[in-house]
Amino acid sequence: MKIFSGTSNRPLAQKIAEKLGQDLSPLEIYVFPDGEKRIRVLERVTDEDCVVVQPTSPEPDKSYMELFFIVDALRRSGASKIKAVIPYLGYQRQDHVFREGEAVSLEVIATLLKWGGVDEVISFDLHSIKIPEIFKIKLNHLSALPIFAQEIKKMGKATVLISPDSGGIRRIKLLSRMLGNMPFAVIKKDRNLATGKVAMDGIEGKVKENAVIIDDMISTGGTIVGASDLLKKKGVKEIFVFATHAVFSDQAPSILSNSSLKKVFVTDTINIPKEKRFPKLQILSVSQMIAEQLKM
Repeated sequence: MKIFSGTSNRPLAQKIAEKLGQDLSPLEIYVFPDGEKRIRVLERVTDEDCVVVQPTSPEPDKSYMELFFIVDALRRSGASKIKAVIPYLGYQRQDHVFREGEAVSLEVIATLLKWGGVDEVISFDLHSIKIPEIFKIKLNHLSALPIFAQEIKKMGKATVLISPDSGGIRRIKLLSRMLGNMPFAVIKKDRNLATGKVAMDGIEGKVKENAVIIDDMISTGGTIVGASDLLKKKGVKEIFVFATHAVFSDQAPSILSNSSLKKVFVTDTINIPKEKRFPKLQILSVSQMIAEQLKM
């Protein structure tokens, strides 16, 4: 097996290679003055199984195009099988038509991955459990919940798990079972699809002294902070957040840092640059889980 990395999250690719006792295989990625990229494989891959690590944030369009070019270069160089490790799958929130006239962007991505020569995809905590149905190639849907469960067990406090919306109920129930049926509650939320604004109407379930908000991703941070403020009003003292994907768009790091949250746990499915890190942030790695999946 040979492991290659695009430019979106080389630190994660390096960790995966180390877990497998390997070095990253070299690629030449040349960027022309107009932004076009030229990809070249620098070692023999004939009849080799190849892995390409390339999450798709913060610039999904550029990341996907780079991934497609790497895959094409490997296929033309004789690779026997190509696995795309896309820990954060860009466009996953556009998996069906919400309003008349919209594109199903994720279906376009799934088609391009198959057409381009990807045999298998590895990803984490997809926004919907129906997403694998869109893909005509194998999609291994992993979850960071076991990693989160290990950290939550260390807290040893009277804690309730919180889903910031009804869409996360399945996720919160799975984690509850991992934690010996830890109690959970769900925040009632309504999002305006045209403006993106969120209104929080209350909580279904009882809260405790401490709360752990669980989500698949943090984008602007508005939903998380809104949930935290509501929990504070209900008497919760300490609030922690666990989210798989640190999309961290706009002013999210500042919003989270200045909130009442005690700590924010995310994973390294997306590379977080130094300027987006803050004292409350703790990054957990999914590299071991990916390495174990690649051994199968």
